[in-house]
Amino acid sequence: MDLELRHLKIVRAVAEAGSVTKAASALGLAQPALTAQLKRIERSLGGPLFMRDRSGARPTPLGELVLARARVLLPAAQRLQEEATRFANAGESTRQFRLGATNNPVLGGLVDRLATAYPATAISTYTSWSAEELAGMTGAGRLDFVLTGVCGDSAPPAADALVWQTIAMDPVFVVVNERHPLADVPEVDLIELVEENWSVTPGDGCFGDCFAAACAKAGFTPKTIYETDVATGGYLAQVGRAVALCQATYRLSHGLAVVPLAGAPLQWRQLLGWHPESPAAAASPRVTAYAKAAHRDVVRRSRRYAEWLIRNPRFGTAP
Repeated sequence: MDLELRHLKIVRAVAEAGSVTKAASALGLAQPALTAQLKRIERSLGGPLFMRDRSGARPTPLGELVLARARVLLPAAQRLQEEATRFANAGESTRQFRLGATNNPVLGGLVDRLATAYPATAISTYTSWSAEELAGMTGAGRLDFVLTGVCGDSAPPAADALVWQTIAMDPVFVVVNERHPLADVPEVDLIELVEENWSVTPGDGCFGDCFAAACAKAGFTPKTIYETDVATGGYLAQVGRAVALCQATYRLSHGLAVVPLAGAPLQWRQLLGWHPESPAAAASPRVTAYAKAAHRDVVRRSRRYAEWLIRNPRFGTAP
């Protein structure tokens, strides 16, 4: 059997998981199938790669040698694949814009502006809860630009591989039922919501930690947190089951009110990212300008946020 990169990935997975069973789960394989594959790899390499007992799997000296080579070869192969993808797409830079986004208010306006400015250019979009996934796809050449956000001053994903431009710094507001006692107040202190249940949208990054830290600083621990999509969070707020955290640009539906949090204890930095060596990088200044214009549009549509910005000018669309 010739050794392949996928075999090295299996060896690495077992070493990182510490057991064949855990590695099989991480790889999405049945444990007997992975065991059989590992045995074939070991026969090909001339000896056992792991010592297996009740406590798990530990690399043998031969296993350590293979792992040392795998840690060099696998990243090198990944970089080769990414560079080849970018090279293969180099001739397509004027024929497509592939945009990735998490839950982002800018995406629709950006697509509209690009379609107007480049009527003969194909535009595609891909959405995900995971900013890490989108950053990885952008680095690998499968996306041209990614729209996402991070909590406050936190570093974006793949900060060393992608170029990131701040589109805006937005506060986080809350959405409540329009009959909620605090629905019409100019601002609400976080502590005033101590008895509420909460709805938050999922995603990787630090936002959950930022929310927990803000509540702790205010002097309480949230009673119940529902992890939902945006529509479900709005529904729970509409029927009075929860207060929903939202971006300040949140587009209200019937029966809801958006309320700013006093002192902006939670902040969301809107970002646009791209790979500096991608074919699309040459268009990044124009795409950045379009993204900022799209953000200004959504701010104008949000009366509560526009009024709040007059009193808090350090927030909003980046200059």
